[in-house]
Amino acid sequence: MSRGGEEEEGGRGEGRSRNTQVPVKLLRAHSDDVTGARLCFDDRFLLSCSSDHRAILWDLESCRPLKVFDELHSNTITECSQIPNTNRMVTVSWDKMMVSTDLETGQTLWRSKQAGLLSSCSSSSDGRLLVCASDPQNCVSISEASSGRTLHLLTNHHRSTITRCRFDPRSQRVVTVSADRCIKLWDLLAQKTTVSIDSHHGNVVSNCCFTSSGYFLCTASWDKSLKLWDLQTGGFRSQGGITLQRGHEGIVSSCCFSPDGPL
Repeated sequence: MSRGGEEEEGGRGEGRSRNTQVPVKLLRAHSDDVTGARLCFDDRFLLSCSSDHRAILWDLESCRPLKVFDELHSNTITECSQIPNTNRMVTVSWDKMMVSTDLETGQTLWRSKQAGLLSSCSSSSDGRLLVCASDPQNCVSISEASSGRTLHLLTNHHRSTITRCRFDPRSQRVVTVSADRCIKLWDLLAQKTTVSIDSHHGNVVSNCCFTSSGYFLCTASWDKSLKLWDLQTGGFRSQGGITLQRGHEGIVSSCCFSPDGPL
């Protein structure tokens, strides 16, 4: 057992929290800050990326790296994601490159240079499209996942750094959140911004996520709170978002819904 709620290593990196009694596994191979981590392949593996310029595919059973990708980027990798229905991943970096890589062979499939430092990336649920955000242009690029070819470029989409970009579950809209504290939804069919919300967060909006239905959006902020936005009924237009607070004592940097939605 660990003391004071701290983690204790054991066996294959396993430990327990004294307060919660939840087993944990420690995965250690990065030599600098870990900037992103995503479960993949039916939650049997994990993708991570880091300021050490590397991405790693982990086997969660053994807690060991299966593959280390250390020649993809020349600067901090800010986000990584498996492309659905494929054995490929996409990574973006402060070196201005978006890169697609075969996770099985390690082969780089394509490289696409963007206008600025890349802060976020995401794949559509059908695996056909990718979106990335760049700074300081505050722009969003939507590309073909198969080739990296740019389909849409949204310049000056926000007034400040875009912190996160995500497709909705139906791959019909792209949501972006920003240091300007705004939320924007860009419609792929209409090819225009259809929703622009002043979040009324008291600081940078750091992250966002959809429920599996796409009816609700959650935003996280450096103001130590999260907000829920009802996109189905449009109630947010008159009532704003539902604020979840007093749960964190510091900035909230991430948020995620459970697959079935209620958590």
